[in-house]
Amino acid sequence: MKTKASLNLKKHLDGFANYRVLVLGDIMLDEYLWGKVQRISPEAPVPVIELNHEEYRLGGAANVALNLAALGAKVELVGVCGKDMQAKTVKKLLQKQKISTDGIFGDEDRPTTLKTRIGAVSQQIVRLDREDTTEVRDDLRKEIESYLEKLIPNCDALIIEDYDKGLLSKDMIKNVLTLAQKHKVPVAVDPKKKHFDLYTGIDIFKPNYGEIQDYLGKHYSDTNGFFAAATELQNKMKCKHLVITWGSKGLFVITEGGKPQHIPSFAKEVFDVSGAGDTVISALSLAYLDSRDILSAALIANHAAAVVVAKHGTATANCKEIWDSLSEQ
Repeated sequence: MKTKASLNLKKHLDGFANYRVLVLGDIMLDEYLWGKVQRISPEAPVPVIELNHEEYRLGGAANVALNLAALGAKVELVGVCGKDMQAKTVKKLLQKQKISTDGIFGDEDRPTTLKTRIGAVSQQIVRLDREDTTEVRDDLRKEIESYLEKLIPNCDALIIEDYDKGLLSKDMIKNVLTLAQKHKVPVAVDPKKKHFDLYTGIDIFKPNYGEIQDYLGKHYSDTNGFFAAATELQNKMKCKHLVITWGSKGLFVITEGGKPQHIPSFAKEVFDVSGAGDTVISALSLAYLDSRDILSAALIANHAAAVVVAKHGTATANCKEIWDSLSEQ
């Protein structure tokens, strides 16, 4: 049903193409190996998978860049990969979507983060992670920061994807946030708990429910206690908007001086939640840029999440799919 409110949301979707967004963060590659199981191994009580399908998809910060491009935005991606075959695959996948790879810095001392998912009949059986999470060398960090000094003034927003894989050190976070503040570039962060305290004064901080509980060191038996603690965290961090993703419960938004606002999930089918957070931060940031209304932005982001969880593997949502989801409400 097309109402005045929904048509305003459509206007914001149409505005996504007007923005250039810089994504800084941990780049990953997702490998999917699928097959069929017809017997149990004689060597151990485990299934034997006869592989018949292999696929690579972008993950982490690269998936955020892919989501932004799918939404029509112009994208700059900055991160670190190894100097290996996986890095070549990452670049090939990005180039296929016309996303620049100029901001990908190679480090021969570390592998490209690779997550291999092995499964049968759409059922994941095991995941293998190959990565090095030590901090990048100081000389490489400085080289990346010099590159960012040239990019940030020409971007409309900065999204930081912090998966705690070694790129985003304390020094880099501090220096990049200073740069963004200097050029009045809005910042949205998808964090890990290790660096929560470093992201003060930003525009959007988007952890999930579990990450906040882990950071606070307490598991809450009721929502009132959790929201009181989350509101205290928002005040402590001085971020404009704290957006908490909570699985099937949807999103909760806490804004300076305001009460928590709930936006329920719109997912009708859930096949795979891999990368859904990447979709949320992408749609949320673009919608906020165009509307400057965090609740409208969160509504759009939640519909974007509903689109991608209905797909297999890490996936993206485009503006038409989000509009179709919005129109069904």
